Amino acid sequence: MTEERARFWRHPAVPETDLLKARYVTHRFTRHAHDGYAIGLIVEGVEEFDHRGSLHRAGTGELVLVDADTAHTGQAGVPGGWAYRMLYPSVALLAGIAAELGGPPGTPHFPRQVVRDDHVAALLARAHRAAEREDALSASTLSRTLFARLLTRHATPRPRSSPPSGGGRAVREAIGLLHDSLLDPPTLDALADAVGARPFALLRAFKEATGLPPHAYLTSLRVGRARRLLLSGLPPARVAAEVGFTDQAHLNRHFKRIMGVPPAAYQRAAGTYENGGPRAS
Repeated sequence: MTEERARFWRHPAVPETDLLKARYVTHRFTRHAHDGYAIGLIVEGVEEFDHRGSLHRAGTGELVLVDADTAHTGQAGVPGGWAYRMLYPSVALLAGIAAELGGPPGTPHFPRQVVRDDHVAALLARAHRAAEREDALSASTLSRTLFARLLTRHATPRPRSSPPSGGGRAVREAIGLLHDSLLDPPTLDALADAVGARPFALLRAFKEATGLPPHAYLTSLRVGRARRLLLSGLPPARVAAEVGFTDQAHLNRHFKRIMGVPPAAYQRAAGTYENGGPRAS
C-alpha cells in the first residue's frame, strides 16, 4: 500500500490562500464545509466525494471545484487512493479578482464540481509548484492568472438561494446560536425551543440549508475557529479548550478529518510565513 503523506501551508505571496499537497489511501474526509473555495488538481488516482447528495469521481488530470460553505466529503475512489494539489482561496479574494475582470456582480459560483480543462490544469500545477518552491513572484503571478482563468471559463454568479420552506428564520437563528455557543452547545431540543421550532422540523430545514446536521455544523465551526487560533500561535492543547473540544486528541481527530493534516503539522507549516512572506530566521 502506498504511504499516505500530506503537507498543508500558506501561500507565500497571495493573502488568504492555503495550499495542500497530499496523497491519501485510507483517509476519509468527513462531511464538512470550508469558509473559502476548494480548488484542486488530481495528479494520480481517483477521488470520490459527495456534494449536495450527488457522488462525484475526479480522476487524473481533472479539476475539483467546490464553493465556499458547501458541505462535501472526500475518499479514495480506487484501491490505490489519490494524490492531488489543492488551493483554498478566500471568498473575498476570488470576488475581488472577478470584480477586476469586470464580471457580473455576485459571489463567484462553480456549477460543475469536476472539470476537464488541460490548459487550466497545467496552470494550476505550475502555480502550485511555484508556491511550494517559495518563489513569491512566480507563485503570485501564476496563482492570480489561474484564478482569473477559472473564473472566466468555469464560474457564474452564485444563484440566489431560497430559504428552506417555513424554516429560513429558524435556521438563521440556530446558526447564530451555534456560533455563540462553541463551548456549551445546546441539545437539539433546546436549540429548537430557542428558535421557536419543533426539533425534527428544524433538523430537516437545517440540513436542507447547510448540507449538515447541527452537530456536524458545530464541529466545522470549531475546526474553523481552531484553524484561526493555531495561526495566531496558540498551542494545540489550549486551542482544543478554547473551541470546546474535550482535549487535544479530540481536536486532532476532527481537525484531520476536515483539514487532512493534524493541527500541530498545520501550525508548523503555516508558521513558515509571517505577514505574507518568508519569516526571517
